[in-house]
Amino acid sequence: MLSTIDAAAGRLLISEPFMLDPNFKRSVILLTEYSEAGAMGFILNQPGEFFLGDILPEVSYSEMPVFIGGPVANDTLHFIHCCPEKIEGGIEIAEGVFWSGDFETVKKLITSYQLNSDEIRFFMGYSGWTAKQLDGEIKEDSWIVADKLNKEIIFTKNEENLWREVVIGLGQRYAHIANFPENPELN
Repeated sequence: MLSTIDAAAGRLLISEPFMLDPNFKRSVILLTEYSEAGAMGFILNQPGEFFLGDILPEVSYSEMPVFIGGPVANDTLHFIHCCPEKIEGGIEIAEGVFWSGDFETVKKLITSYQLNSDEIRFFMGYSGWTAKQLDGEIKEDSWIVADKLNKEIIFTKNEENLWREVVIGLGQRYAHIANFPENPELN
């Protein structure tokens, strides 16, 4: 088994290098929920084609990017942030990293230019697994679980290289897979 760490909220899922599912190809997912009932998280390295202002008329001028959180309920908007002193009601999923919170406050902070993309990330939809589904996928080596989470990973501006950087950051045991081609038939 590739993964030696158990899945849990606040940990990262890194897709195996040859995952066929286009929704998760070379993806890094932040798990926000993990229990006997199932799991939920957001893909950190799949920028969407919209800005927040394209989705919310109240902040029509906002050019904050909106990421594709996953293939489930892609008509819903979610957010992760690192500023609980500004946004109340969030759930701490890792040290200094919060999921959700008072959305009316978020909109006010954006309209008054008191919140920037280094503090918050928006997602359309989410990634979800039913009970034991994620555990099965981890056992099949579809995912590597990592517990080395920092704010730079979540709020990176370098989404294109995030998968590779996170894999290398896992250490020597995994670093070689960062260089695998996306399509092994082209090798």
